[in-house]
Amino acid sequence: MIPEPETDGRLLLALDDFTNPKVGKNVFGCSHIFDHAAKANQSTYPWAQCITSIGLLKRIKGRWACIPLAQRFYLPNKEIVAQRENMKVKGMLPVFHTKLEQAVDMISMLAGHFSGVSVLTVCDSWFGNYGLFSPARAAIGDTFHLLSRLRANIVLYAMPTERVPGQRGRNKKYGQRLGSTTDLASVLRDQAASLCVFLYGKSREVTASSNVVMLGTLRCPVRVVFVYRRSSWVALFTTDLSLSVEQIIEFYGARWKIESGFKEIKQDIGASRSQMRNAQSVMNHLNFCMMATAVTWLYAIHLENTPERRHMIRGRSSFAFSDIRHIIARAALRDDFNAGCSNLGKPAKNLPVDLLLRMVA
Repeated sequence: MIPEPETDGRLLLALDDFTNPKVGKNVFGCSHIFDHAAKANQSTYPWAQCITSIGLLKRIKGRWACIPLAQRFYLPNKEIVAQRENMKVKGMLPVFHTKLEQAVDMISMLAGHFSGVSVLTVCDSWFGNYGLFSPARAAIGDTFHLLSRLRANIVLYAMPTERVPGQRGRNKKYGQRLGSTTDLASVLRDQAASLCVFLYGKSREVTASSNVVMLGTLRCPVRVVFVYRRSSWVALFTTDLSLSVEQIIEFYGARWKIESGFKEIKQDIGASRSQMRNAQSVMNHLNFCMMATAVTWLYAIHLENTPERRHMIRGRSSFAFSDIRHIIARAALRDDFNAGCSNLGKPAKNLPVDLLLRMVA
């Protein structure tokens, strides 16, 4: 249903997890989950569900958006071992899966629908490691690539030198040690150039430098891009060496749309307001929330004109998710809303399509 899902010949997937706070003590999947994004007046271990999610990054009417495609409830192993009632599905305790295992399963499932298409997964530094890269490469093949952020203390190496005729021993896997990410950032700062990149809704001037190095944590060559600010820098890396510096910066900047997508699912669509206890009901409700968000973005893709922003904010000119919902709500209230549906001999208000689209509105 998504027209032209590829971006520059590759499938662009955003991967991350989020917490969904609840009140009831018997709500399925809830436990005291550590929240690294908790504010000063919030608990760092809220009673919440933890959900691993994957979405498709796509430019819609001149702006980036994240269309949710798959999600899994992360159930802590300690809660499963303790045989908590709110961890059971149909009276049975599930098998424990780590977030990385859940991510590989979802990526493999989505890659199966796009045979032969390169899959670029954009994630933060927590997911961007060998625990995700190795099993995903084993399941999908060389068409899987990773785009993430480097930690400051990661050690980098130069590319190995070519084998000399008559050289004994096996080929070297790594070249000369270049030092940590911080060391290389200082060395390449003088080589940085100014680039124009579509970032956060508009074209921006950024200062960046890049180099192809060997990354020991992934055991393969990667392209490292340093984006410099006045007194700081950000290090990005990707295993897809065919990407340009501008693409790497733009694609990683688009990753933030999965974060704003979590807010849309929880607050705008209403995933956080549900207090259902039963496992099947909780999973069904989350699936409907994800589907409603995806259908909203699909509706935006098929609009003839670019929607206008109803509530102007300084520095933001592109339309928001709420603007699309407002357009759908107005369309759903028109008398000819069901004109495209076939007459099945039943009232139009009972049609599944009518019901689902009104839920989205």
